[in-house]
Parts: sequence; structure tokens; C-alpha cells
Amino acid sequence: MQSEPKPPFPKQHQKAPGIEKRLDPLPQWRGERYREAAKLQGKIALITGGDSGIGRAVAYFYAREGADVAIAYLPEEESDANETKEAIVALGRKCLLLPGDLSELEACNDAIERTVAEFGQLDILVSNAAHQSRKAKPEDVDDEEFDRTFRTNVYAYFRLVRAALPHLKPGAAIIATSSETGLLGAEKLPDYSSTKGAINALTKTLAMDLIERGIRVNAVAPGPVWTPLNPSDAGASPEKVSQFGSQSPMKRPAQPEELAPAYVFLASDADSSYITGIVLPVMGGETSGG
Repeated sequence: MQSEPKPPFPKQHQKAPGIEKRLDPLPQWRGERYREAAKLQGKIALITGGDSGIGRAVAYFYAREGADVAIAYLPEEESDANETKEAIVALGRKCLLLPGDLSELEACNDAIERTVAEFGQLDILVSNAAHQSRKAKPEDVDDEEFDRTFRTNVYAYFRLVRAALPHLKPGAAIIATSSETGLLGAEKLPDYSSTKGAINALTKTLAMDLIERGIRVNAVAPGPVWTPLNPSDAGASPEKVSQFGSQSPMKRPAQPEELAPAYVFLASDADSSYITGIVLPVMGGETSGG
């Protein structure tokens, strides 16, 4: 809790979608203190946004727990995706790369079908990919930006679930990445915050609809996390990026390796077989009754 990097960080900014290896400091995602226990042995997981950030850490931790993984990402993020795959293969697990734009229906369907074609099954779906762009005031969010944020963050989540359901068997798990912004709101992020609130409601609804099929549906709501998402936000200045996470009660952003165990927990029947329909806050001391 006390040893992770704290702001101020070097002033920096990237063009979206952002590349992890260009961040300073580099995010910590390998979980050197984590101890695996074969909790996902024999499972197949699809993680969207799995090339970098939280998704990369989740994919790596799942591989450490015995799963083979597929990771979906934008084509511009190929270099990060290749690095993630190399790390997973080094563990002796398989990693399928799925480049594509999940704001498009075809890419969502293709990601599911290619995963099942490659591995013969699908046990865990993690809808994690997201789009975010801060605006100075609400009227600066035009229809195109609003639509893109919802198509990436909400439409993709539902479309992936819909395409995955014919392949998911009892014991399967669906996990979405929400955000503290979906519980608390966030100034300058009206569209992004709205999508995260929608993800929370959709998660609870899907959990009720799928409980009879033996499929659990949950979400994780992170606070600030040091990933390419915020340094590549077009509305975040280099000065703001250097202070990212400083307003958290812990005075720093989380590292991806601090989020990944929550996704292992929610995917594992050994740990969370009686848990469905929750939004699990991992918010560095920020509290909310939502």
C-alpha cells in the first residue's frame, strides 16, 4: 500500500488510444507479491482491452492461475498486445490476439467466435475495454463523442455477452470493468461516467437474468489506475497527468497489479461461487454506498 509510485509523475501526454510502454513510470502489472493457486485451471478467458493496463494485468494473472486467454484490443495497440502475449506464453499458457474495434458489432461477434474456434470453449468473459475523453463543459460533448463512448463502453459489453451466451455453460463468469465515476460521478466526464453507471445497472440485471443458467455476472469499480487511458485522454493536460491519482485518499493511483486479484476472485468458483450482481469497489479508500 505504501510502496507504489506516487505523483507527481513526469509531465506527459499521448495520442489515444495510448501505448503502455511509453508511460513514465511504467505500470506495474506482474504481481510479484501475488501467489497463484490454480484457481482457473483449464478455463478459457476473453479479456477486452487485454493488451495493456488493467486488462493486461488480468490476462497475466489469469494465465498464472492456469487459464488460456484471448485478448481483444485496437489495431493501434499491437505492440502492447504482443508484449502481453509474450509474457503469457512464457508462463506456458496460450494467448490469442484479437485486434478490432469493439465499438462495431462485427468486432464483438468476431472476438467471441474466434475465441471459441481457437479453444473450443469460453468460461470467463471480461468486458474491460473503454473510451474516455474529458471535456471542459457538458456542451462540448457532441453527439459523435457521446455515441462513441457508449458504443465502446456499453454497447460492446452487451453485444459481447449476447454473442457469448450460446457458449457459456453453468459455472461461467462474466465480469465488467466499471469505475468510481459510475458510483460518484465525475466532473468533465458526463458521457464516460454515464456509461459506467449503465454498466453497473446492466451487470445487476444480467446477474438476475442469468442466475438460473448458473452464470455469475459481476463488475469491478476501480478508482484511479495508472494505465494508458488517462494519459491519452485528449482533455487531460500533461500537468494534470503528472498529478493523476493525487486526490485519492491514498494520494496515488492504483497499479494494474492491485486490481487484477479482484478479477481473479470474481472469476473463481473457489472464491466467489455465491456472489453475483455486485459492483466491487477497488477505490483506494474512496467510499460510496452505491
